[in-house]
Parts: sequence; C-alpha cells; structure tokens
Amino acid sequence: MEKEFVAEAGIAGRFISTSKDDNGVINGIEFHNQEKFNFAYDIVDVLGREQPDKLAMLHISNEKEERRFTFKDIMEGSSKTANMFTKMGIKKGDRVMLVLKRHYQFWYSIIALHKIGAIVIPATHQLVQHDFEYRFKKANITAIVATSDKNIPGIVDAADKDILKVKITTGKEKRDGWYNFDEEIEKYSPEFPKPADYPCGKDPMLMFFTSGTTTYPKITTHNYLYPLGHFITAKYWNRVNPNGIHLTISDTGWGKALWGKLYGQWFCEAAVFTFDLDNFTAREILQLIEKYRITTFCAPPTVYRLMVRLNFQKYDLSSLEYVTTAGEAMSPVVSCKFTEATGLPVKEGFGQTETTLIIGNFDGMKQKPGSMGKPSPLYNVQIQSHDGEQVQPGEIGEIVIDTSTIPNGLFCGYYNDEERTSMVWHDGFYHTGDTAYMDEDGYYWYVGRVDDMIKSSGYRVSPLEIEDEIMKLPYVVECAVTSVPNPLRGQEIKATVVLSEDKQPSDECKEEMFSFFKKNIADYKLPKIIDFVKELPKTISGKIRRAAIKEADWKDKEDK
Repeated sequence: MEKEFVAEAGIAGRFISTSKDDNGVINGIEFHNQEKFNFAYDIVDVLGREQPDKLAMLHISNEKEERRFTFKDIMEGSSKTANMFTKMGIKKGDRVMLVLKRHYQFWYSIIALHKIGAIVIPATHQLVQHDFEYRFKKANITAIVATSDKNIPGIVDAADKDILKVKITTGKEKRDGWYNFDEEIEKYSPEFPKPADYPCGKDPMLMFFTSGTTTYPKITTHNYLYPLGHFITAKYWNRVNPNGIHLTISDTGWGKALWGKLYGQWFCEAAVFTFDLDNFTAREILQLIEKYRITTFCAPPTVYRLMVRLNFQKYDLSSLEYVTTAGEAMSPVVSCKFTEATGLPVKEGFGQTETTLIIGNFDGMKQKPGSMGKPSPLYNVQIQSHDGEQVQPGEIGEIVIDTSTIPNGLFCGYYNDEERTSMVWHDGFYHTGDTAYMDEDGYYWYVGRVDDMIKSSGYRVSPLEIEDEIMKLPYVVECAVTSVPNPLRGQEIKATVVLSEDKQPSDECKEEMFSFFKKNIADYKLPKIIDFVKELPKTISGKIRRAAIKEADWKDKEDK
C-alpha cells in the first residue's frame, strides 16, 4: 500500500517530496519549483546563509594539509570565483573544461560556473595531447581551468590551436598566457548577485565525455535538473548521514565524482571527504576511514577487490554505517568477503554517464547479493528483447528507460550528434546498451554490455557469470572473459587472468584452474584458453576493456 507523499526534511523538502511503501522502501518522488532550479543558488548559497558553520567538505591535499570548508566557505569561495571568471571573459553559454584532479578549486569552479551559466566539462588529468585536441574541437571549448601538476598546462598549450580564450591554472607556478587561480581569486568580492536571466531548469549545465571503450568519446549533455536526480543517489542509496561524512572514491574528471562528491550529498546537507593524493593504496583508504571517522563509503569494485586482500582487524572501521559500489559489476565473492570482514553488506547500484542511478539496492530493501537491486522511482525501466518486446522474468534483454516522461537525471542527448543520439534514443525509449534479467521478485541481475555477449556452440554466454566463478580462486586478482574465433563453434571462451604476487604463471597453474573450471562451470561455458597477464587493459576511468582483448585476438586470427 502506497503512503502519502511527504516533504523531505531540511533543504530538500523545498524541492522534493517522496513516498514509501509499507516496508519503508521509496516508491515515489515529486519535484517542486524545478523550472527555476539552480543548484548553486538554491542549495549551496541557501546552506551558506542558513547553516554557515556546517561542514561541507573536509579536504586533504597531496601535501597532507587538512582544510575544512563550511557551506559559507563554499558559497563565498564560489562567488569570488564567479566574479573572477566573469572578469576574465567567461560568460553564460561558454564551454569550460575543468582538469583539477581532487583540488578544492574544483568545487569553487563548478559552483561558480553554475552561477554564471557557463557549461562545465570535467576531464581527467590523464589526458594526453591528442585527447585534448579532440575534446577542444568536438565540444567547442573556449576556456580551461587546469591543475599545474603533471605539466598539464604545457600539454594544453601544445594542443591548443588558438581555440582557448581563457586559460587558468592552480599552484604557485606562473606561465605565459595563463592566469593563476590562487593569486587572482583574492582580488574579488565574495558576493555574486544572481543575474536576472540566471541559468536554470532545462538550460544546458554540464557535459561529460564518455569513456570511449570502443569508439571516440561521445559528449553527454545534462541540464540544471540533473542534480535533482541525484537526491535519491545520496539519500536512499549512499544513505548519507547529514551529521556524518561521505567518501566516494573518484577523480573529478569522471561523472562518478558528481554522484558522490557534490550534488546529492549537499542536497542532503552531508559533508564530503576528499583526499587529493597522487597515489594511494587500499591500505591508505582504510587508514583514512579510521582516522576521519567516515560514515558512508562508495567505491568501484576494483577498490573492494584490493581491500579484501588486507587484514581488516588492523583497522577501526566502526564509524562506517553504509557502503555502496558502482562502475562495473561486483563479484559476489568479493562482496561476501567484505561483508564477512566488516559486517556491512555492499549495496550495488547501476547507472551511466547519461543518467543518474537507474537501479540500486536502496535503503529499506532486502538485498540479494550479486543483484543490482530494483529500479529507482525516478525511472520507468524495462528489459527488452532485440525486437523491442518486453521480456519475461528470467529472460536476458537490454535495459531500457521509458521516455514518455523525461526523468530528471536523464541526459538531453549527445552534443552536436543527432545520429548517435537517435541510435540509443528511439521509439519512446532510451537504450542503455547493457543487458540484464529480472527475477520473479523484481530484482535485476547484470549480464554485460550488448557487445560483450559470447555465442559458443549455439549458446549465448555472459562473461560476467564466468568471471564470478574464476574470482573464487584465492590467487586471482582480476580476470576478463572474452571470445576467440573457433572454426567449429564459431567462438570459444578465453580467460585473461591477473595472478596475485604469491602465485606464478605456469602450466601447472593452468591445469589447476582448468580442473576448477570443470567442477564449477557448465561445459558450454568452460574457458578453453587461459592467458596470464600482469594487468588488464582499462579505460582511463578504470573499467576493464574486454573489447580491447577481444579485438586483439580476432585481429590476430584475421592476420593469420
């Protein structure tokens, strides 16, 4: 039985009401005053005035310097930055790239650009010259705010073909043609009056370049309603504590940072924890959780895979209340090991650069280990066959979103690319390109990307289910399952494996693994080839690139 809609407590209640079922699970959401919504003015500045001393961010620099930013600090710092950007010539509608690692200046800059109405384009500092050249041209970027680390300004200068009008860098180093953020900001007022034509609602606010695992990166465009879509992410999935502190492992160059380091968390009036270290280990993450009494935590499965190899008894993790994961599928083996060590279930979630959280294990929901959970009330989700028909429970199909009503959080389309947009958004649905099945209880189980599916001896095989079995071997750190050509079967299955340091690649090791496969994996899903590697190919956002392994194997066959 559905309960009445109730306004959320605090600042969120001015914009969002939710309802729950009798089990306490959120099943409905309504938005208010969204046509004029702007996160910078309506959340950051309001909190800066009404709760000026409340902690917004605890920041640890690469030099281990601690900075505590209140909401007043963020309000005034972003206003000073907005005045500075405006004076430098950045205006509403300009496209501005931010390459700021985890520097605190990222938070000043993104909020400032939201106030001005310039479109934010986060990017990773791992980009090289041709990456910048492609992005500058493709997105018509006119300004950049970049870290001085890793010679990023020098790389940007080499890539800039008289496209950029404004270049700003952080740090003490001075460079010709660049403003220095840290010197310039002190010249400006901490008040930035809201313009009469301030950006809001359906105006474009943010662009992400996708990871580009198989093609050149696409540009996903979001409007000012996008932050509203992250309320559920933080409140009912991360389950942030307004009196606690939340840590999401992500660089600011990726969409995940805005899932876990900004919008939803501040909507819920919770502080975020950020460490700007160049290099860090799973051990250091646990030490930070212990030292700073982190209450909620989110990380990609890769981090959990490394964590569970440590002795958790050496760390006091008693402050942790809730943990989540997203980015790629989580092995149930790793999830169970973490839970056994900490007592905390790892709540999986699923979303894309093009969306907010689509499916998740939400607060109040009974969890099934290995399942993504159930659809967010923001999205009307279906699983469809290749011919567009909704499949029955237990049948694999593509995850799609009904767009007869556009949910807050769904992208507006790919920038200047109607062809690519129409390929994924047609016939009243947005097609995610990810496959799954739904069980009889309505829980969704991830299978893989549409292009990752393997066809062997007439069967369709998900690489994920085989990888989950392989990960049960204690000496396997990571693995990827792909297809290789076979003249009789069409395709056969290959496992590419990273071993732990205490296990050496050998024929004996292969025989041991094949023996394990035969006992635990159905015949038609058995890997016939094992390839030991030191590391798996990954995108610069850290996702395993099965496509790169497959392409190399199939190309080798063609060459022969």
